[in-house]
Amino acid sequence: MLGSARAPRFAARTASVRRSALRPPDPLLLGSVAFLVAIGLVMVFSASSVAAYTTYHDNAYFLKHQLVYLAAGLAFAYAAYRVDYRKLKRLAPAAVVVSLVLLVLTLIPHVGFATGGARRWLGFHALSFQPSEFAKLGLVLFLAAKLAQLGEDVRSLTRGVVPALLVTAMLAIPIFFEPDMGTASLLLFTAFAMIFAAGARLEHLFLCAFAILPAAAIAIGSSPYKRARVFAFLDPWKDAQNTGFHIVQSLLALGSGGLLGLGLGASRQKYFYLPEAHTDFIFAVLGEELGLLGCLAVVALFVLFAVRAVVIATRAPDRFGMLLVLGCTFLIVIQAFINIGVVTGSWPVTGVPLPFISFGGTSLVVSLVAAGLIANVGRHR
Repeated sequence: MLGSARAPRFAARTASVRRSALRPPDPLLLGSVAFLVAIGLVMVFSASSVAAYTTYHDNAYFLKHQLVYLAAGLAFAYAAYRVDYRKLKRLAPAAVVVSLVLLVLTLIPHVGFATGGARRWLGFHALSFQPSEFAKLGLVLFLAAKLAQLGEDVRSLTRGVVPALLVTAMLAIPIFFEPDMGTASLLLFTAFAMIFAAGARLEHLFLCAFAILPAAAIAIGSSPYKRARVFAFLDPWKDAQNTGFHIVQSLLALGSGGLLGLGLGASRQKYFYLPEAHTDFIFAVLGEELGLLGCLAVVALFVLFAVRAVVIATRAPDRFGMLLVLGCTFLIVIQAFINIGVVTGSWPVTGVPLPFISFGGTSLVVSLVAAGLIANVGRHR
């Protein structure tokens, strides 16, 4: 009887010790995210105020919506931070299946709806979301679980690299046909980075990349829309009023900003010169208003985020945690530099928002959840 009475108390003390052993979240990681989100709120209001007043007679229309998305994103991020991340491993296959079903539904007329010539959304205009954003998290979760399970087999081409890339292709192909070339390429880049970080042989990755390139070139070349974007990237000034319009106006905004910028709210390009000023090209407005120093500050925050996340990954208690952190980090950082590459004319124009900063509900929620997962693993380091 004495032993049975002590058992619950011992179990309770053990659970208490385990809870107290969890570390607080990394302050630099959370600080970088907080600063990026704060900059995003300011820039969404500045970049969207003209369009918001013209369309909705409310300068803060987009800012109000972004605050709602931020509240939802913080709630989901807190849930991702509190759950035991090791339990997520069992959900990995279901995450891929659900993501694939949602992506296929998006392509069906009268089920998914189109805006701006792209069919990327499900739901209603007031309550809509992009399945491709959730597919990014689903892929990272699946690859982290699969690559952790493979262990040394990841160095095998047939047992490790190819199966992982086939799952990636299953999600990337429907996204490519939405069309969303930017998110499709982001999935591939993230998958290659995760597989390499898991220990795959470099020659296997190069072999798979060379196998994918011809198919990608054919798919791009056979589409006048995608082909025009590639040619505009090579020489945007050749057709500055049509295919090269986005890049040219973005470069004009960045050039106008100089070192210190024109001042917060003083952008001229947001007066209907620069398309998608508060979404895909918000970094151009930031450069115009805050100058080169403002741009460098944002880049430095993403670098700080990446460095702290990599430190957390190296201290993760297991292989799944390490790969989950790295996958979430690659997802955010690669997307950030693709967006910045588009804005600076270093990458073909794609519909990829700037994480934490661009206006967009699903993108902000997914970015915050990814940061929450990184902080989650950091608690167990």
